[in-house]
Amino acid sequence: MLTTRDRWKIYKTACLMFFVAVITLTVLQRGSTYSGAQFREDSPSKQESLSEGVHHMQKKGLLPGTEGFWKASKQASATEKPRVTASRAPRTWDVTTTNCTANFNFTQMEWFGGLESNFKQFLLYRHCRYFPMTINHPEKCKGEIHLLIVVKSIITQYDRREVIRKTWGREKEANGKRIKTLFLLGAPSKEEEKANHQKLLEYEDYKYGDILQWDFMDSFFNLTLKEVHFLKWFSTYCENVHYIFKGDDDVFVSIENIVEFLDGSKIRNLFVGDVLYKAKPIRKKENKYYVPQALYNKTHYPPYAGGGGFLMDGPLARRLFGACETLDLYPIDDVFLGMCLEVLRVTPVKHNAFKTFGLVKNKSSKLNREPCFFKSMIVVHKLLPPDLMRMWKLVNSNLVCSRKVNIL
Repeated sequence: MLTTRDRWKIYKTACLMFFVAVITLTVLQRGSTYSGAQFREDSPSKQESLSEGVHHMQKKGLLPGTEGFWKASKQASATEKPRVTASRAPRTWDVTTTNCTANFNFTQMEWFGGLESNFKQFLLYRHCRYFPMTINHPEKCKGEIHLLIVVKSIITQYDRREVIRKTWGREKEANGKRIKTLFLLGAPSKEEEKANHQKLLEYEDYKYGDILQWDFMDSFFNLTLKEVHFLKWFSTYCENVHYIFKGDDDVFVSIENIVEFLDGSKIRNLFVGDVLYKAKPIRKKENKYYVPQALYNKTHYPPYAGGGGFLMDGPLARRLFGACETLDLYPIDDVFLGMCLEVLRVTPVKHNAFKTFGLVKNKSSKLNREPCFFKSMIVVHKLLPPDLMRMWKLVNSNLVCSRKVNIL
């Protein structure tokens, strides 16, 4: 039987233990809260610092903002340290719906009324930047790839894709270097093409597995969309691609000469092609590449490579994705890529083996059909499927040339 004194001792002991437990839990909770806050607050502070840095760079004119890009500015030196790094893309294509409405703010501006209908359409929907994928092949970038061949095409030009697969676009592995091929397409632009041609394209892809397709209309102005979609796709899936050749579906390409060139190249931030320097915007309305003053008011374009075919390294392509994100889209894809390179302070390199305007200006000249010249080239534009197949067979036959032009 416990006495009153014994009960009082037990009560005091219990109270003391409870008090110690409360103090211990409080100390532990404060330590945990402090540690958690330290990690949680670190990321926002870095973002704040980064935001201030970008604002400071834009203020000094080192990094153009989207609203000020069209204004004339002094060209930065190509030797300056790049201020845009590789953009961090998601690990999968993260655009699953199309929610794009016209930006009617442009209609309030006086100059907008004087534009041609195609430029009005372009500006109204220029903010619609990314679209869902209808055909995707992320496995194309699995493993280490030395050269990724990327070809712009449209749904109706099956014959061009087929002859490329049989000639310079054939996938292979040479001396342990893997070469892969992809074709880039948008959606059919005509109503009658949507059903039948789309089904044929899906069967073509079932057979070859080399097509990337996005759900935007394939048109001339949307070639820029095709450019930014590929850069986003590449940054998402292709970590181990060393080099990219990107070209049209009506060109002759010597992959052998590309590999030879790359083996001897020590160019950092490699971007090489048929580069145009100080090209002026075309103001004649009847020209395919006409651009109104309201859309681009500078005297010259930045240096850019003709889109018939160019070569760049993988790390630069990933940084280009980040650079292009800082700019509004421009209706001429070759020029737009030159603008992105300008953001990175990278100057494209001109190489005489890239002939995106033909071997010689005179289209009727026999030199444009001389296989010994083609044998020394990297890219020659423009050849339709029968001409491409014929020239490919000649160049890869027992062709005897008096000498090989030393341009590599």
